[in-house]
Amino acid sequence: MPLREALSIAEDRGLDLVEVAPNSNPPVCRIMDYGKFKYQLSKKHSHKKTIEVKEVKVRPNIDKHDLELKIKHIIRFLEDGNKAKVTLFFRGREIVRPELGMQVFEKIIERLGGKYNIETKPKLQGKSITMIIAPK
Repeated sequence: MPLREALSIAEDRGLDLVEVAPNSNPPVCRIMDYGKFKYQLSKKHSHKKTIEVKEVKVRPNIDKHDLELKIKHIIRFLEDGNKAKVTLFFRGREIVRPELGMQVFEKIIERLGGKYNIETKPKLQGKSITMIIAPK
């Protein structure tokens, strides 16, 4: 179809003539609402990933192997782009020795190295200590 004829049809319909395949012989064009097309493209590409806060719970007298497993979970959460909240609960008389809990957090921080941001440093709140770690 000649260019002038295609333009007049598009204008009669109140739409745009858009070149779809300029490299083909002859070039391929489509009659469409170009503004609506651009809007739909931007909506399709603007799917942003929401950052979740994943929680890992530990205890003050956690075994080495169990702690390593929890640290692997933390690293997996951080590499997926999420934040990790580490919560250490005290039960009964364990609250008398909060330094044992802080030692667990020191081991976690040491194991993670400087690869991740510690948003909230370990802080005692009631019967638990919490810390939030985020990816860099």
